[in-house]
Amino acid sequence: MQHFAQISDPHLSSLAGVHFRDLLSKRALGYLSWSRRRRFEHRPEVLAALQRDLEQFELDQVLVTGDLTHVGLPQEFRQALTWLQNLGAPDHVAVIPGNHDASVPSPWRDTFALWRDYMASDAPGGPRDSLAAIYPSLRTRGDIAFIGLSTACPKPPFMATGTAGSEQLAQLPALLDAAHARRQFRVVYLHHSPLPGKEKWRKRLTDAAEVQAIISRHGAELVLNGHGHRAHCDELATSHGKVPVIAVPSASALGLHGRPASYNRYSVERSGEGWQLEIDSRDYQGASGEFSAGESKQVALSRSYGPG
Repeated sequence: MQHFAQISDPHLSSLAGVHFRDLLSKRALGYLSWSRRRRFEHRPEVLAALQRDLEQFELDQVLVTGDLTHVGLPQEFRQALTWLQNLGAPDHVAVIPGNHDASVPSPWRDTFALWRDYMASDAPGGPRDSLAAIYPSLRTRGDIAFIGLSTACPKPPFMATGTAGSEQLAQLPALLDAAHARRQFRVVYLHHSPLPGKEKWRKRLTDAAEVQAIISRHGAELVLNGHGHRAHCDELATSHGKVPVIAVPSASALGLHGRPASYNRYSVERSGEGWQLEIDSRDYQGASGEFSAGESKQVALSRSYGPG
C-alpha cells in the first residue's frame, strides 16, 4: 500500500510592508482582498498545525495544488520557497501553481524559477525556464504516476480563470497511455476543476471541456484539484472505468468565512485487476488548534489491463 497527501490553496505569504509601486496592476485588487479579509482567514498557525499533522504519516509524495501566494510578488515566492523547504525535499513535495501565483506577468528568475525543483518531473530534461517547459510533469513513486498540469496564467482584473493550453493537452494523452501500459495508478492533479460548470464563470477552467474529454478518452485513476476552497467528490466516466474527481478546501483557513482548513490523505493498493483507494480527510479543529480525522471513504476501481 502507498500513501500520499494533497494540500491546496495555503495562501501562506504576507503582504505586510509591500510598496505601493508593486501594486500598480491587478495586484491592487488582491492586496485589498488580503488586507480586508484574507490575512485574517489564512493563518500561519493553521499551516504549522498541518505540518505537524503530516509528520506522523509515512507519505510517498505530498501534492500542493496551487495558490501558495496572494498576488504573486517575488517576495511571496521567496516566502513560499522557505515554507516548501520546511515541508520537505523537492523529490517529496510536488507543486503546481495557481491563478494567484500567476496574477500578472512577472520575471521568471524572481518567481517560478525559485520553485523549479519542486515543480519538475523526475527526469525533466531540456530547459526549465518557463511553466510551458515544465508541465505537464511526471513523477513516478512505486505503482503511482503523478501527472501535474499547470492552469496558471495571467488573466484580466476580476478574473480567476485558468487555462491548460494546447501544448500541455497535446502531451497529456501519451503520458496517460504510457502509465496505463505500465499498469500504474494515474493521478492527474491541477489547480482548477476540470469539470465544466463546477465553478463560477469568472473562476472556471477555460478549456475544462478539453481536459475532461482527454481524461474520459485515455483514462486515469484519480483527478485532484483545489481553487474553490471547498470539498468536492465527483465521478467521471472514462474508457477505463470511473474516476473520482476530488477537490480539497484551503489548507490554511481558520474558518471565519467558510469551511476550516482541511487536507486529504490517500492510500492506494492493488486489488485483483484494479485498485482499492482510501480517502481520509484531515480537518482543522479551532478549539484544539490541531488537525484530526474527518470523513473516510473507500473506492474500488475496476481496471482491465492487457497481457504483459
